[in-house]
Amino acid sequence: MKIKSPVGLSAALLGLTSLLAWAQNTPAPAIPAAASTTPAAAGAAARGGFGGRGGRGGPAGPLPVPATPAGTDPVSAAVAAKAAAGPYVWPNPAATSATPPPPFNATAHLEWAPTPPMGWNSWDCYGAGIWQDDALANADYMDKNLKAHGWQYVVIDIQWYEPLAHTETYRRGAALVSDANGRLHPAPNRFPLTADTGSFKPIADYIHAKGLKFGLHLMRGIPRQAVDRDNAPILGTAYHAQDIVDRNNVCGWNNDMYGVDMTKPGAQEYYDSVFALMASWGLDFVKVDDLSGHNAEIEAIRKAIDKSGRPIVFSISPGGGSNDLVAANANMWRISGDFWDNWPALYAQFARTNNVTPFRGPGHWPDADMIPFGHIKVWKSPDNKSAFTPDEEYTLMSLWSIAKSPLMFGGNLPQNDAFTLSLLANDEVIAVDKNSLNNKQVFNADNKVAWVAEVPNSKDKYVALFNTSPAPAPGAGRGGRRAGAPAAPANGVALATDSDAVTVALNGPAGAAVAAAPGTPPAAATPVVQTTDPVAIKVSLEELGLKGPVTVRDLWNHKDLGTMADAVVATVNSHGAVLYRVSPAQ
Repeated sequence: MKIKSPVGLSAALLGLTSLLAWAQNTPAPAIPAAASTTPAAAGAAARGGFGGRGGRGGPAGPLPVPATPAGTDPVSAAVAAKAAAGPYVWPNPAATSATPPPPFNATAHLEWAPTPPMGWNSWDCYGAGIWQDDALANADYMDKNLKAHGWQYVVIDIQWYEPLAHTETYRRGAALVSDANGRLHPAPNRFPLTADTGSFKPIADYIHAKGLKFGLHLMRGIPRQAVDRDNAPILGTAYHAQDIVDRNNVCGWNNDMYGVDMTKPGAQEYYDSVFALMASWGLDFVKVDDLSGHNAEIEAIRKAIDKSGRPIVFSISPGGGSNDLVAANANMWRISGDFWDNWPALYAQFARTNNVTPFRGPGHWPDADMIPFGHIKVWKSPDNKSAFTPDEEYTLMSLWSIAKSPLMFGGNLPQNDAFTLSLLANDEVIAVDKNSLNNKQVFNADNKVAWVAEVPNSKDKYVALFNTSPAPAPGAGRGGRRAGAPAAPANGVALATDSDAVTVALNGPAGAAVAAAPGTPPAAATPVVQTTDPVAIKVSLEELGLKGPVTVRDLWNHKDLGTMADAVVATVNSHGAVLYRVSPAQ
C-alpha cells in the first residue's frame, strides 16, 4: 500500500482494509453518520468555526462587486427573476432542525467571485490519483510564489473518496468511502490527516492558515453504492436513497453515481446534507461535474450551497452551454470539454470565448478551462511536460485574460521553471483578467484575431493581437475524460497541404453562408495561406474606440513601445500573441 505521508494507525488500517475489500470484491468500510449533524447545525458550525468569508486569513464582510455598466449584463434579468421567486421552502422542515436556514438572497453568491477565480487544480497533473502530500506541496508553492499575485484556490479534483484511484481512468464498481447517509468522505489512506474524523477540515485548516482557499471536485448525483448496497437514509428525513434515485440518469464516463430525481421528496434534502457536510469541512470552492444540461440539479446545488451558510464558489464542469440559467446559478462554468495541451484545442477556444461574451459578468464567469502548462500527466512520467510552445503559452494566457476567464493552473506547481512562473506572476497581465471591462473580440479573419477591453476609471484600452496561423487541420481535436463540443477549427476546410503552407477555404465564421442571386455562379472562396512566419497585425484606433496619437505598453515585457498615430500594429509570431495597454497621448 502506498502511504505518501506519516499516518496514524487508524488511517493505515482503514486504507489496508479498503485495499483488501477491493481485492475480495467486498464493500469498503463506511464512515458512520454523526447523529447530531443536520444541515442547519453543520452550516452554523461552519460559520462559527471559520469566521469571515474565506476562513483564516480571508477578508471579513461582503466582497465588493465591480460596477458593471448598465445594459452590459443580460444575466441580470435571470437573476432578478430568481430573486422574485422568493425564498425556497425545505420540503420537510420539521425533520431537519428548529434552526431556520440562512435568509434567502438570490444574488449573494455573485459577491463570492467578483472577479474571475484564480487557483490550482490537481486534474491535469495527477488525474484521479492525487495524495495528501501532493496537495499540500502545491499549496506551499502557491503561498510562497503566487498568493501575492492573486492566486488563492487549491482544488483537489475527482475521486478523493476512492482509496485506489489513479491516473485518468476509473475502476468500475470501486468501493467508495461514504457515511451512513450516502455522503462521500476522503479516502484516509490517501489523505491521512482526515483519518480520525473522516473530514477534510484538517487539510482545509492547513490551507486557510496560509491565507489560501480550499476546493473539491464532486460528481453530480448520489453514490450508486448508497442506493444499491445501503439504501442509505437521507439525513433529517424519512426518505432513503432509493426514494430519490434516477438510475437512468447517469454519467457516461464515470460510474460512481446515479442521478437524483429532483421531483422526489427528499432529493433537495440530500443535496442539502452533502453541502452542509462540506461546509463543515471549511470548503470554499466546489467544481461539480457531469452537470451539462441537468438544470434541476444545477438549481438544487445552488440552493444547497446557499442553505449551508458558507460562501462556496460554484463551478460547473462542463457548463452545459452558456445560458441565463447556468449564469444565474453558477459562479463559473466550463465552455468546452477537457482542454489539453495541443493547438487544435487552443484554436477552438477563440470562437468559444467570443460566443460567451453576453454571459460574462461579475460573479458569473465563462471558464475556458484549466491551464495545462509545466509538468502535467505525471502518472505517465515524473518529467512529462506540456506540449505547448512558449508562443502558444503566451497566446493562452493572453486570450484567457482578455476574455476574463477564470485562471486555474493545472500543472504541478513545485516543478515549475522560471518561464512558467513568469507567466503566472505577471501582475500587468493579471490586471487584465481581474479588472478589465466590456471585453470583446474586434475581428477574427485570415488567421488574425484582435480583442479589446476597457481599463477601469481610464480612457485606456487593453488590446490583444493573435496570429493563429497555421490553423489546425480539419477534424483535429483533443480527447479527455469528459466529452464536450468538438475542437474543430472555427472556420475553414483544408484544401491542400505541403511542408510550408496549408491553404484553406475560409472567410467568415463557422457555418456562415452568403445568399446569391438566382443563376449566379458560386463565388470562389478567398484562400488563406497558412504560414509559420511572423505576420503583421493591425487594428485601427477607430475599431478600438480611440483617437490618435496613442502610447503603447507591452504588458508581457513590461516595456513602453512609444507612440502610434492611427492604428496599433504588431508583428506577431506564429501561434503567438501580444498584449498591450494603449493610452491616449497627452
